Amino acid sequence: MNTAETLKQRVQSEVDARREELVDLADRVHAMPEVAFEERKSAALLSRVLEANGFEVERGVAGLETAFVATARGHQPGPTIAILAEYDALPGLGHACGHNLIGAAAVGAGLAVTAILPEMAGTVKVIGTPAEEGGGGKAIMVDAGLFLGIDAAMMFHPSSKNLTRRGSLTSYKIEVEFHGKPAHAAAKPDEGINALDAIILTYNGINALRQHLRDDARIHGIITHGGDAPNIVPEYAAARFYVRAADVPYTRDVIDKVRGCAEGAALATGARLEFGEFAPHYENRLPNPVLSDLWEANMAALGLTLDEPEERMGSSDIGNVSQVVPTIHPYLAIGPEDLGGHTAEFREAARSPAGHEGMIKAAKILAMTAVDLLTRPENVTEAQRTFAEQKALQSG
Repeated sequence: MNTAETLKQRVQSEVDARREELVDLADRVHAMPEVAFEERKSAALLSRVLEANGFEVERGVAGLETAFVATARGHQPGPTIAILAEYDALPGLGHACGHNLIGAAAVGAGLAVTAILPEMAGTVKVIGTPAEEGGGGKAIMVDAGLFLGIDAAMMFHPSSKNLTRRGSLTSYKIEVEFHGKPAHAAAKPDEGINALDAIILTYNGINALRQHLRDDARIHGIITHGGDAPNIVPEYAAARFYVRAADVPYTRDVIDKVRGCAEGAALATGARLEFGEFAPHYENRLPNPVLSDLWEANMAALGLTLDEPEERMGSSDIGNVSQVVPTIHPYLAIGPEDLGGHTAEFREAARSPAGHEGMIKAAKILAMTAVDLLTRPENVTEAQRTFAEQKALQSG
């Protein structure tokens, strides 16, 4: 009978056997960068490889043209494990966040596990999730119920460090619009109501608010419309802001405070305020401790060590997944510690030998962790128990 350790050796060998194929896959996605919701070629390429290797593929899920779910089943029912793929690029920068490596690693892990899946109970799904960079594909897929029935979800992200339990901030998008009254700015300014003044007062009010927020809170934004001509009192002005924090309840508190700044500006200027949020929201990430333990043990088996935790963090739609199912989103280094994401340097690292090596290691660890869950259902039970504890603690 195959032990878990024997099966882990086999999935590692399977990834090694497919190394050239996976590197080519990562580089092909890198060479055709497609931004949020436009990843037609990348999604088609990744899903075709899975389909050619025995996965049942459903495309266009959750009403998203470039989302897919690829499913492979064992010889009998058991845990359902999701390995998540990303493949969208950044506007103007291409794959400067390394999503080409994420997609190839997810495919590699899925193919490695299916090589042994006929001997196991359970199901593996490789889920193609578009538009992480601002579009919130995973958030949309969560809302559509795509993660119902999933027992555990995992993915990896390239980085300058090896990190496992790093969380993320929420990210809520708001839009502030003011409607004033136009007038000649020189001849009859007293007859106008200046919508731009209201935006500027809102901006300044937010700046004054910062001192009185928790350290984890972030408010940042831009003025998207400031008027039409200098000699016309601006009739319309608008700004867009992101509000972030470590948890949803405090994010909602901060949004209320920002709304108060805008309402005060409306009162001061006489402009009419329109204040709205626009979806999707990114929720904070809950790294599951049981899944993290498994990942770290498999990292160590490959000779990798963890780096010091990174306190600074951004936001990702994987947070929405982590709010409904036990989830991990570890990072593996593909370059030096001063390598910054969303840069031309990171884009080059994502197609470098170091990037390829990080992707191969990620595919192995993802597959090994899937083996831990499929062969030992008690790991799934424990992950779900700790997930319930995390949710209860978060809700207070």
